[in-house]
Amino acid sequence: MDLIFLGTGGSVPTTKRNTVSIALRLGPEVLMFDCGEGTQRQLMASSVSFMKITSIFITHHHGDHFLGLPGLVQSMNFYGREAPLNIYGPEGTEEMVRAILGLGIFDRKYEVEGHDLSPGEEVNGEGYKVMAFKANHTTPALGYAFQEDDRPGRFDPEKATGLGVREGPSFSRLVEGGSVKVGSATVTPDMVMGPSRKGLRLVYSGDTAPCPDLVSACAGADVLIHEATVASDLEAKAREFGHSTARDAALLARDSLVATLYLVHISGRYDEVGALLDEARGIFQNTTIPNDLDSFVLRTDR
Repeated sequence: MDLIFLGTGGSVPTTKRNTVSIALRLGPEVLMFDCGEGTQRQLMASSVSFMKITSIFITHHHGDHFLGLPGLVQSMNFYGREAPLNIYGPEGTEEMVRAILGLGIFDRKYEVEGHDLSPGEEVNGEGYKVMAFKANHTTPALGYAFQEDDRPGRFDPEKATGLGVREGPSFSRLVEGGSVKVGSATVTPDMVMGPSRKGLRLVYSGDTAPCPDLVSACAGADVLIHEATVASDLEAKAREFGHSTARDAALLARDSLVATLYLVHISGRYDEVGALLDEARGIFQNTTIPNDLDSFVLRTDR
């Protein structure tokens, strides 16, 4: 499982940062969060295949979070996509997707479905769910919490051998949840597997000022991707436009016992991000401001 930052910038693209888009690769499928202008070009410069994107989660309908959709949807068609694509977002997303599909001369060969989500609604996938929560922005906006299902415990080969199980196909059967006969006895998975392992939790704030729903969603998260449009000296300006500062994000990460914090939606006023990073790390040390196309391995076994 890995995380790819396709775009990390604020409201308009700059020479250093594209508008925001984030990919979460889960083995054979990819989930995308926001799709700003130019995202398909960022995808082509990354290791992510846009043909493997199954769902796109839009946080709100400001252009820097969805204007990449028309080109991406049409390019998928150009390259022969057949698998359906689901696009989720706040109220009005279904209507927006219909409008996108009506742009230009476009003979679509695959299904594209828009879905309106309300805070608290969940989208269930294979081995995970994504929950929408209310953000605090100047227009109806959502954040998203990705929660992986708990995983089976680790297989203990010494225990299995001690119970008379021979290495080979019998080991594989136990790992896959089956039982094995050893003489007149039966060895079951619970006898050789460790305790279940908690699934990874990742939270994406979208554009938001601090708000209670975000606090609730972040509790104990493994990964928090939080907007940090400006530094705290511009806090009043941030609040005026429904945004957060680097300090806001770091305080939330610290108080919510988050493991890792990534800051995105960086305003184009910052050619260098040292001041933002110092502000955040002074509160929460495990903070990173990724550059466009940076990728991070979250776990190696999925």
